[in-house]
Amino acid sequence: MIVEALIHLVKVLLVIGFVMNVAGLLTWVERKQSAVMQDRIGANRADIFGFRLIGLFHPIADGLKMITKEDFIPPGGNRFLHTMAPFAAFFPALIAFAIIPFGDVLRVGGRIIPLQVVDFNVGVLYLLAVGGMSVYGVVLAGWSSNNKYSLLGGLRASAQLISYEITLGLSIIGVLMVFQTLQLSEINRLQGELLFGFIPKWGVVVQPLAFLLFFTAAVAESRRIPFDQPESESEIIGYFTEYSGMKWGMFMFADFIETVTVAGVATSVFFGGWQVPYLFADGFHFPWGSIVALPHLAVILLQVASFVFKVLFFCWLLMTIRWTLPRFRYDQVMRLGWKYLLPLSLFNILATGVVILALQAL
Repeated sequence: MIVEALIHLVKVLLVIGFVMNVAGLLTWVERKQSAVMQDRIGANRADIFGFRLIGLFHPIADGLKMITKEDFIPPGGNRFLHTMAPFAAFFPALIAFAIIPFGDVLRVGGRIIPLQVVDFNVGVLYLLAVGGMSVYGVVLAGWSSNNKYSLLGGLRASAQLISYEITLGLSIIGVLMVFQTLQLSEINRLQGELLFGFIPKWGVVVQPLAFLLFFTAAVAESRRIPFDQPESESEIIGYFTEYSGMKWGMFMFADFIETVTVAGVATSVFFGGWQVPYLFADGFHFPWGSIVALPHLAVILLQVASFVFKVLFFCWLLMTIRWTLPRFRYDQVMRLGWKYLLPLSLFNILATGVVILALQAL
């Protein structure tokens, strides 16, 4: 029992360390990538003993600044809810990653260690349930601040969640119909199969429309540009107008953690998760018949590296979208969600069902 508890603790610390460090690095990536796209230098002033390290010390400086800033609560606000709102936004974004597998199983002696913090047989439902909870922090922040602009941002966030959470769930249903399971670890394993003997059976291959719908809805769920209506700095400033210091920092950090989580879910559901094309438990099996045997540890390292690379790629893609597209108007956001994405997600389910029945009839 003690060994099992230690193994779980190590996995929890690894996942939290990975998510928190990537999210912290994204605060630097966002500024540096925008600088490159806009032909600027970007963040490069913070230094330690004269070493600037291309601006990598800025996240540390930001953290120290937010920790030492005054914690202001509006006189007319609700002190308890104003304090709890950042935690309500931060916590669901972090625990959602617990269900995402970052490798298959590690065999050490006679012990089998699943490379996943928690393996629910209803893992997809867990993701959708936890992902929808983060809006509570945003709505509470807007209401408890006793500021009409903050309240408007919170109301926008709730309306946006309702509009895109439906599409987010419906887009994944097509994948569930293909793989016949809600368990993320099993979905990852099934994506290691080959179609026609040489095409990896990744979710994006069998459900390309579902991936486009999911990715669009996920960007809207994370409230990032072009779907940053709850913030809209140039219009209403946002639901965190009356926040300062580390409470404001928790809202900002929650956004970056949601970016990492969206990248992890997209990787796990649509891009094979930890799968490497033609890599099996004993090594590479290529379609033309060649086999390259690999030790178990090498296979596990390749799987984990594959997962990390895909997550980082989607983080980069989300940052690129954030600095490329302009903000939609609020009515455009609602119209896109209800009049286009929702009907397309329903059509995708219908088309998937028809194709599955046709293949079963053959």
